[in-house]
Amino acid sequence: MLGGALIFSSLQCASGKAEAGKELIWSDEFNNRGLPDTAKWNYDTGGSGFGNNEAQFYTKDRLENARVENGKLVIEARKEDFEKKEYTSARLLTKGKFSFQYGTVEVRAKLPAGRGTWPAIWMMSERMKKWPDDGELDIMEHVGYRPGYIHASVHTRAYNHIIGTQKTDTVLVNDAGKRFHVYKAEWTPEKIEVFVDNRKFFTYQNKEKNYGAWPFDQPYFLILNLAVGGFWGGKEGIDDTVFPQKFEIDYVRVYRNRKQTE
Repeated sequence: MLGGALIFSSLQCASGKAEAGKELIWSDEFNNRGLPDTAKWNYDTGGSGFGNNEAQFYTKDRLENARVENGKLVIEARKEDFEKKEYTSARLLTKGKFSFQYGTVEVRAKLPAGRGTWPAIWMMSERMKKWPDDGELDIMEHVGYRPGYIHASVHTRAYNHIIGTQKTDTVLVNDAGKRFHVYKAEWTPEKIEVFVDNRKFFTYQNKEKNYGAWPFDQPYFLILNLAVGGFWGGKEGIDDTVFPQKFEIDYVRVYRNRKQTE
């Protein structure tokens, strides 16, 4: 047990019997060494700021920024000059390799610390044409100037932070930067619920039954990234003395309710 959450063994997960009523449909246990598994992960790259005025350059196939070691994925943000940026990091995603519609996502992770860090576990539509119309689900976001406060949110055309209508909530996890915790989302046609160590702290229901409020009836892919700075992550500046910082992920697992496959 860790923080009240049951941690399953790789053997249990591989059998798809880790949790009653759920079937494992995709996972990465990070048992390889070196670069992340290219059969499972792509990269977003560049230093455009990614719509958030982020300060880092996201690299590809660079061990300094994304690697698997000791059974964990390490996404590392570094203070270094690179392609006209002052920081480097990585953003991994399953787009084009794996997407799913409805299910449970579990990510066991330990977060970086320090002002200016902004790690996230999130999802976007495989068919994304326009943000936020086609939806975004943030399972975990943490900004370093507010240590321990874990945020979960959805973004849609009707509900997003640009127009001040975002649907979001927060839970305090005091040791999020020191210990591993399980960040989980359960997604059905009726609602999305988000948990830390099986403690539910965010619910978004499909009440309005229209695309503007609920674009979540389509396949989504997973994203893991560690941003530096940005409109939110850098709201109180960047403390260069904290780098390098690591976002460590023990596993990523996706389950489907057995009823969905019957």
